[in-house]
Amino acid sequence: MQIPTARKTARQRQKDAHDVERFRGYCAFSAHCSRSDLPGAFAALLLILPQTSAVAASRIKDIVDFENVRENQLVGYGLVVGLKGTGDSVRKAPFTEASLKAMLERLGVNVRDVNIDPDNVAAVSVTATLPPFARKGSHIDVQISAIGDAENLQGGTLLVTPLVGLDGEVYAVAQGSVAVSGFEARGAGQSVSRGVTTAARIAGGGIVEREVAFNFNGQQGVKLALKNPDFTTARRIAAAINEAKGGAIATALDPTTVQVIRPVEDQAGMVALLGDIEQLPIKVDQPARVVVDEASGTIVMGADVKISEVAIAQGNLTIRITETPQVSQPNALSQTGQTQVVPRTSIDVDEGKGNKLALLRSGVSLRELVDGLNALGVGPRDLITILLALKTAGALQAEVEVF
Repeated sequence: MQIPTARKTARQRQKDAHDVERFRGYCAFSAHCSRSDLPGAFAALLLILPQTSAVAASRIKDIVDFENVRENQLVGYGLVVGLKGTGDSVRKAPFTEASLKAMLERLGVNVRDVNIDPDNVAAVSVTATLPPFARKGSHIDVQISAIGDAENLQGGTLLVTPLVGLDGEVYAVAQGSVAVSGFEARGAGQSVSRGVTTAARIAGGGIVEREVAFNFNGQQGVKLALKNPDFTTARRIAAAINEAKGGAIATALDPTTVQVIRPVEDQAGMVALLGDIEQLPIKVDQPARVVVDEASGTIVMGADVKISEVAIAQGNLTIRITETPQVSQPNALSQTGQTQVVPRTSIDVDEGKGNKLALLRSGVSLRELVDGLNALGVGPRDLITILLALKTAGALQAEVEVF
């Protein structure tokens, strides 16, 4: 559930207006640099964090992973039957025939010396995730993917398939009708396909047969692993836990780990202790970072991004060539004239003379930086170049990550 953003008060609205006026003093623009001229947002999904006086806090359970509370991956090999001629071919997938014969022999059908070539059977890999502390009889979802040359798993049924863990033990058994999200239709001269027809899913198709034995409630200590390592956040988590429990039971070991020791007098167990502390609100601290995706032109900036005093100018040389050929015809009574196509070429050169040089003072905030670059008419692609140039010049006080 997202915490709703508080409505701006009259004082906040007045502060926003003051920020705009202050930025006008930073820009070496003429009078045309007004707020109405500022574009709203970058077309490439530039994410701007809201500038509010109160910073939203996150719960401990949303920013950490608890030690030994983890999922386990399961995998299996099975057969999907009942396909409408879209299964594996024996010549390209001989393992499908071998698996089918082995299954029939286990069911008492002797096909050892018989050559079978069904096209309604497909060999598949079956994967699932065993939730932490899953109990016998619980249902889990399973994912199915074709191994051979099957074209479509639509309408098929997965036969009983054991799912094993890394230790080779069977932890669940899967079976049921598969559900394919994609589809494919073909005609004599055209075909239409959408999604993947060789991957499917069975909701609740796996039944847990073995439990992972672990006495979590009897543990004397547990480690909390931060999803985004940070020294400040780790210390805040430890301080919040100690304040809530009235003792020094939590210690920040490193930017990723906070260790919690259950007091000796606490007889409620580790489950009760974590249930008390996982709801504690924590102000998460993040480093100033700019993430750039050059492929899509996406730019994401953190709220703490600052720049030193720097002047920015942006301009491009654009040459636009337009061809508008015209038809030249002779007079109606002419005996020698011929109709010809006469080329007409128009060349426009834009040297970016209208662009200005902007001066940004030291300590400019994210909002002021975005407004200033928007006022320059900078597009996402040019903005990426400017940000990298600012980092090279040492004026951008943030980490730039390009991928």
